[in-house]
Amino acid sequence: MTDEQKRLLRDALWKIANDLRGKMDADEFRDYILGFIFFRYLSERMQMYANGILAADGITYGDIREGTDEGEEYLDAIRAEAIEELGYFLRPSELFEAVAAKGAQKGNNFILDDLSRILANIQKSTMGTESEEDFDHLFEDMDLGSTKLGRTVADRNELVAKVMGRLSDKNKVDFQLNNAESDVLGDAYEYLIAQFASGAGKKAGEFYTPQQVSTILARIVTNGKTRLDSVYDPTCGSGSLLLRVAREVGIRNIAKGFVGQELNRTTYNLARMNMILHGVHYRQFDLKQEDTLVRPQHEGRQFEAVVANPPFSADWSADPGFTTDDRFSTFGRLPPASKADYAFVLHMLHHLADNGTMAVILPHGALFRSGSEGAIRKILIAERNWLDAVIGLPANIFYGTAIPTCIMVFKKCRENPDDILFIDASGPGNFEKAKNQNVLRDSDVERIIATYRDRTVIDRYSHVATKAEIEQNDWNLNIPRYVDTFEEEAPVKLDAVLAELKTINEGMADVDQRIAGFCKELGIEAPL
Repeated sequence: MTDEQKRLLRDALWKIANDLRGKMDADEFRDYILGFIFFRYLSERMQMYANGILAADGITYGDIREGTDEGEEYLDAIRAEAIEELGYFLRPSELFEAVAAKGAQKGNNFILDDLSRILANIQKSTMGTESEEDFDHLFEDMDLGSTKLGRTVADRNELVAKVMGRLSDKNKVDFQLNNAESDVLGDAYEYLIAQFASGAGKKAGEFYTPQQVSTILARIVTNGKTRLDSVYDPTCGSGSLLLRVAREVGIRNIAKGFVGQELNRTTYNLARMNMILHGVHYRQFDLKQEDTLVRPQHEGRQFEAVVANPPFSADWSADPGFTTDDRFSTFGRLPPASKADYAFVLHMLHHLADNGTMAVILPHGALFRSGSEGAIRKILIAERNWLDAVIGLPANIFYGTAIPTCIMVFKKCRENPDDILFIDASGPGNFEKAKNQNVLRDSDVERIIATYRDRTVIDRYSHVATKAEIEQNDWNLNIPRYVDTFEEEAPVKLDAVLAELKTINEGMADVDQRIAGFCKELGIEAPL
């Protein structure tokens, strides 16, 4: 698919989203438009799979006559295979295009009840099967009875039929699911998530990490690797970070799949949809909805790649009971209740395999705050020697916050155990100023990755610090202590300044004389 075709597809999808835009907040109409896209995807996948099974009989899925003995016999056989392979089942009359076609009819176009029943049936088809957890309440945020879709039932039906009708136009919205090399749907889905994030204010940070930042983390944890055992994100949001790692090595090259945990139920649903829409088989991902710090869901497991963009300096319980928790017990002190940054760091390190790499986004304060955080930081550097690099990012590149952030990279078995790399990518020229927020360009990302990979020392950009140097700074990792970005001002030429002042004074004398003349003519006292 060409860039122009991608642009046209994105424009078409955003116009469809705009049908809902004026009726509700961005994070609300996001759930509807992405839900409809997901329903269409499930329908097309079901139809393609069934057509493949029926090809030997010379019929298509749409040819099956539901309600007849022969038709139901076909459907029972297809259901069994679809549940095993796809994880769900849809009858021909339940497919997206069938519902959209009914919505387009005149006089018989009421589809709300049908749609509610079909979305419920998708979940019911998985009950008691291996895929049940992955589809459980997946459409719960699509409240088709909400008055935000319209004041009356007729108004709601009209709007839903309109949205589905536009989405069913394959001349404008073609996801190319029959092209194994294409990820048009995944790209379109991620584009919409980013668009919704830009309009969702502070809420956006809960479900989306900007693509350029995700790319940096993904390329760091896959550096020098073409395969991974597994990848884990304890605050996975919409799953964008996990999927970005997959783009670096390929979905099929992550042997034990994608593992994540997310507290927000709506965002958890978004992540599961995102996985399936990007072609991740339901057996290849293990996402849980729970509080990661309080009720971790993947105890006993370690992962080769660990990535995260945790909520910045969030509150957590810091209950004394956690002092016996294996994640925190060997550090002697718990991170403060008012700042969970290091609680997430220690949780992630607990799950990092010995041959793995971990990259986490944190606020700058995590680099230099004292107290228990300073004590934990000292242990990580002086005793464990797990910190590999610190990368300072530009301010205002995350949705909903303008605070400066950094990436901390950890490895339990480091190739460079005697030093730590510092990169300051926050200065002028290292990003582009956009209307609402700053943006890392592809060239900026490449520079960060190349500098990290080669551990290059670049004046006013990067520095390789010895452990002794860090100890002298009392384990303070504030980047300006290691990367000097000071720009000396050009020397002032006093002769030129004096000459300019003399010229100005001479000009002022002429002006004063003219003002005095005007005042004399007017018979008033001159001000000077």
